Amino acid sequence: MENTDDTKNAEEVEVATKKTGYGKVFFIAALIIVIIFISAGTGAIFGFLASKDSAKIFSKLLPQKDSTETSIIKQKIIQEDSAVIDVVKNSAPAVVSIVISKDVPKIQNFGNLPNFFGTPFDFYFGPQSGGSNEDSEGTKKQTIGGGTGFIITKEGMIVTNRHVVDDSSADYTVVTDDDKEYPAKVLAVDPNNDIAIIKIEGDNFTTLELGDSDSIQIGQTVVAIGNSLGEFSNTVSRGIISGLKRSLTAGDGRGQAEKLNNIIQTDAAINPGNSGGPLLDINSQVIGINVAIAQGAQNIGFAIPVNQVKKIADQVKKTGKISTPYLGVRYVLIDKALQKENDLPYSYGALVARGDKITDLAVLPGSPADKADIVENDIILEINGEKIIGEKDGKDLSTLISQYNVGDTIKLKIWHKGVERNIEVKLEERK
Repeated sequence: MENTDDTKNAEEVEVATKKTGYGKVFFIAALIIVIIFISAGTGAIFGFLASKDSAKIFSKLLPQKDSTETSIIKQKIIQEDSAVIDVVKNSAPAVVSIVISKDVPKIQNFGNLPNFFGTPFDFYFGPQSGGSNEDSEGTKKQTIGGGTGFIITKEGMIVTNRHVVDDSSADYTVVTDDDKEYPAKVLAVDPNNDIAIIKIEGDNFTTLELGDSDSIQIGQTVVAIGNSLGEFSNTVSRGIISGLKRSLTAGDGRGQAEKLNNIIQTDAAINPGNSGGPLLDINSQVIGINVAIAQGAQNIGFAIPVNQVKKIADQVKKTGKISTPYLGVRYVLIDKALQKENDLPYSYGALVARGDKITDLAVLPGSPADKADIVENDIILEINGEKIIGEKDGKDLSTLISQYNVGDTIKLKIWHKGVERNIEVKLEERK
């Protein structure tokens, strides 16, 4: 019996062992099937997600806020671009190129060297010529430079920079947007600002509207149009106002320089040849006249505020000339350093002082200042209650005087021989 039981147990163990072996096989097979199904399902899911249909479905399921915001952004970009396009369409017909030509001596040519720079090379360095044995005696009419201007009256009055048209022996030709050419006459140049008014004959010209440069803000969009490099007429560039009330000394490449105060800085691309062109706001109004660029920098350009042009333009329209008021003193602006160095009673104002030469008198004889008994070492403190602070703030003596007209009577507060005085001075025209 015992042997029988042992045999039975051995058989049961063998059967159990066999069952266990079959179970493992079935388990592994089932696991493989499950893995296959999971892999297939995962692949199907990722394939679906990558399909266009899934994008459509999910775009419907997801909240519409993101797509709405994207649409608004795109709409704003389109609107801004459209506004700039409108500025160009409205303004370009009134922007002109100014071609400067002159009788120059014929010169011996130096061979047919290729001009890799094209006409802009001529603009910088003078006309380049190919080799020939033509007569080198006498003179010939030659284009020597170019600039830009913009029309402000239907009768053809044009604003530009003084340095564009300051050569009295040169001839100036205006080329309009429709490629018509007109001889131009210089009507007036401002001795204090880099502004000039020229005139072409005709009528019903397209004009630009002068805006208000006192209301502009840093960061607002601006558009510059001009005759870049003297070759690419009506080139358009876009940027922002980068700074206000800048002061700098600008050179014209011929050894001449002038101080520019209270001017606009912009990152709109301005190149040689853009001088005299308009800087426009998004409403197609002129807010400045492009005048200079910073050498060795990128996208640092400057423009004269248009409010400095308005009075000049009105004077020329009415009288045909620019009448500039003057006081008739040579002066040095006072700051804290000058006050300390010379033991002066004020840290602001204009100290009336002679120049380095014996002919550089402190007070010009017969001038309004001379008639008002202003003398050397007087300090002019205020004009009509406005303190004379400095060039950077546009509050120097010359700038403040230029705001008035010939014939105006102004009140000056001065320090004269240790005593403050209030006097009246009638401004006269600078001869």
